[in-house]
Amino acid sequence: MSDVRHVLVLPDRDAAEEAAEALRERFGTREEPQLVRDALAGEDDAEDAQWLLVLRDEDGRLDAGELDEFAGEWEGWREEP
Repeated sequence: MSDVRHVLVLPDRDAAEEAAEALRERFGTREEPQLVRDALAGEDDAEDAQWLLVLRDEDGRLDAGELDEFAGEWEGWREEP
């Protein structure tokens, strides 16, 4: 078993919350993804924050290409490790 993680970068909190809900339906994930606010360097305004969804994938079941496409539906992307 490995400690594989995927990070999806999304433009705002609403997109991150919607994507987190949709993940379970689309990919059958058992564990809730971790939502993390990622403020841009030097920015204190929440409007300038990206949101990250951190997904554990210990079994290696999640396809990187499918996650890229999924994040794109919310104008986001999957961060390469």
